[in-house]
Amino acid sequence: MEFEEYKQSYVAEVEQSIDFTGQSHDFFIRVKADELVASCDRQLGSLERRSVLDVGCGVGLMSRYVGERFGELRGVDIAAGVVARAAAHFPAGKFQLYDGERIPFGDQTFDVVFTVCVLHHVPPAQWTSLVAEMARVLKPGGLLYIFEHNPYNPLTRRAVSNCPFDADARLLTRGRSTALMQSAGLESAEARYVLFFPWNGSGFRSIESGLRWLPLGAQYFVSGRRGP
Repeated sequence: MEFEEYKQSYVAEVEQSIDFTGQSHDFFIRVKADELVASCDRQLGSLERRSVLDVGCGVGLMSRYVGERFGELRGVDIAAGVVARAAAHFPAGKFQLYDGERIPFGDQTFDVVFTVCVLHHVPPAQWTSLVAEMARVLKPGGLLYIFEHNPYNPLTRRAVSNCPFDADARLLTRGRSTALMQSAGLESAEARYVLFFPWNGSGFRSIESGLRWLPLGAQYFVSGRRGP
């Protein structure tokens, strides 16, 4: 799917596809950003001097929340229009185009690399090479995060079917994403199902924490650590 045509309407299209949940797209972005930051805190400690890369950054919605907690945030995407909007959403970050094949940074550049609901738009034949490329730019001890839709959740499938730029989506199970991490030579670090409840409140997040093993959350993340 060519995302350039959605650079102005991206949020509106997503909002329409999830309006049955009663929550805004921003709610779901914030929950994932909080999950990512909390996981990095647990595994890396202080983040204010850490560098992070958002692969497939889109219009920068995740970047702006994650970037506030890291010392440096960079983002790459294949669509020029969305990169420009990402820079507007988070001016402190640095965003640039890339060709979708080689990430334009040297080996062992970042402490954390993450990609959010990107792989399901990539042809499956390219999944292994993309994850390997993200692993390449990780520092020793660095962490790679993959956030994806949970194909076992019926409401997730409904939202995907309602969204015009998800027409090409090939959803990955958590097990498949974990296998991709392992194929890139990363050690499994942490994995959770998230977004069981579309409601605000620390109480709901606490309940979700106890359910993280249950494959019913709307989305999930897996993380892998690069060895020394």
